[in-house]
Amino acid sequence: MKFPDSLASTIHWRAALALTISISIALLASGCSSHAAPQGGMPAPEVSVAKVLVQPVRQWDEFTGRVAAVETVELRPRVSGYVDKLVYTEGQQVAKGDLLFVIDQRPYRAALAHARADLARARSEAQLAKSQARRAEALIAVNAISREEADTRTAAVAQADAAVRAAEAAVTSAELDLQFTEVRSPIAGRTGRAMITVGNLARADTTLLTTVVSLDPMYVDFESDERSFLGYQALARSGERAELSNAVRVGLANEEGYPHLGKVDFIDNGVDATTGTIHARAVLPNKDGSLTPGLFARVQLEGAAEAEALLIDNKAVLTDQDRKYVYVLGPNNTAVRKDIVPGRLMDDLRVVASGLSPDDQVIVRGIQKVFFPGMPVQPTVIAMQAPTPAGQVAMK
Repeated sequence: MKFPDSLASTIHWRAALALTISISIALLASGCSSHAAPQGGMPAPEVSVAKVLVQPVRQWDEFTGRVAAVETVELRPRVSGYVDKLVYTEGQQVAKGDLLFVIDQRPYRAALAHARADLARARSEAQLAKSQARRAEALIAVNAISREEADTRTAAVAQADAAVRAAEAAVTSAELDLQFTEVRSPIAGRTGRAMITVGNLARADTTLLTTVVSLDPMYVDFESDERSFLGYQALARSGERAELSNAVRVGLANEEGYPHLGKVDFIDNGVDATTGTIHARAVLPNKDGSLTPGLFARVQLEGAAEAEALLIDNKAVLTDQDRKYVYVLGPNNTAVRKDIVPGRLMDDLRVVASGLSPDDQVIVRGIQKVFFPGMPVQPTVIAMQAPTPAGQVAMK
């Protein structure tokens, strides 16, 4: 069949255009496939692995508490009167017996003088009664007086002696009252602010003048939970409790670690049924005065005796619902998952109770690059982070 020349040229033009488009699509597909090829052979990710650390550790359980003074005194006057002098400086450290306040002494000096005068009169009357009794004994021998008169004079001697003793007691009481006008510190320690100033009335046994707290040693009060308490008892029965079973370490809010050492000196005789805790108290030396009553304290109480433990970097521990696991270096440089039972935290190292062996190499860096167990990796061996000297025996 023969087509017109114009129709034949149109068909040839369309065929050439289709061929050009096909070649372009083929070249484009070839270019895309050349870029995608390298991604198909992705190299194994680089990770850092460290051998499980094996070393002796000592169990320390951590609690929170408050610093308290061993002795705290609320200073109140024993006699009433107007405050005449404020002798100390607020916040001053004082020794036992140092003078702090003086209450107006004039009424008490007058009362003492009156009591002493009464004593002198009583003694004079007693002396007269004794003289009269001696004369009565001589007169009754010659029947110059009656027996009744002699007995009366003898009884007067006893009454006079009693009056002397009463007057002596009144003098002693007046001397004590005068002495109590000088309010002295009953303990050595640091004074608080003055709650009353000069010119104000202080009532005996009522008005608070100031407080004094002892400084060395100091107490730290803390609460132990019921589970820990039962654990300590079990360790003690099995003989696994540390030799220094009552040792504590204390750190304040602005301190690193636990620089203050002491020991537990008191454990309450019962568990609080409301909170499920038992009260304990530690005593610590405070030579430098860094412990102040009321401060928050972090307390570590020594638990089990020192024992060998497996330690790994805590950042290597992963969570799968309620299970903990790590990746270790397996055959042919693959990441192998191992489920573990984690123990206590020691600085940044986690004690592993079970699930690992001392020869395992744990992936500690680059874990986020491991997407599934058995994935190939490129390992670099590093050292497991060692605990600081202070943390070598510190567990939380």
